[in-house]
Amino acid sequence: MKNPALFVCDIQTKFEKAIHAWPHVVSTSRKLLSASTILSIPVYYTTQLREKLGDTVPSLVVRDPALDIDKSLFSMCTPELLQSLPPGSDVAIVGIEAHICVTQTTLDLLQHGHRVYIVADGVSSCNAAEVPIALRRLAGAGATVTTSESFIYQVTRDAKVDNFKAIAQLVKESKESTRAALENMPGCK
Repeated sequence: MKNPALFVCDIQTKFEKAIHAWPHVVSTSRKLLSASTILSIPVYYTTQLREKLGDTVPSLVVRDPALDIDKSLFSMCTPELLQSLPPGSDVAIVGIEAHICVTQTTLDLLQHGHRVYIVADGVSSCNAAEVPIALRRLAGAGATVTTSESFIYQVTRDAKVDNFKAIAQLVKESKESTRAALENMPGCK
């Protein structure tokens, strides 16, 4: 993978009661954030109108993100973000809502020449039925729909790398939450 990055899209406290399978979005995002720390993958955060909708869920905040911006656009692709993202990056996206902000971010990234990986066990919407429709649309547009574990191992690439034991331990520790997410997330069925 060339220039992997993790985008955390609008996972804000205000949405907790509205988003389908919210705990799975949070647990999958937490796993990918841990993997990003182990693998030195830059993390890009956005919030949608933070003043009205709150901060990113506290358990998902990492030290020294590549970018943490508030936006009014539905897409994460603000001029500031696009300028800071290396050309031809491989971007994994988790967050909400799959059919709005995740979709518009994905389409913008593809238009700017990036490869996009939608993490199916880490995206959702208020209406669960929106998610598989959005994922099919994005796959048709050229994005890769994948799982958190698949993305983590794709970035890791080799069991002989120095940080493989830490990655294997992370995957082992999150096995049950991963299984639950895959069984309950609308984009994984």
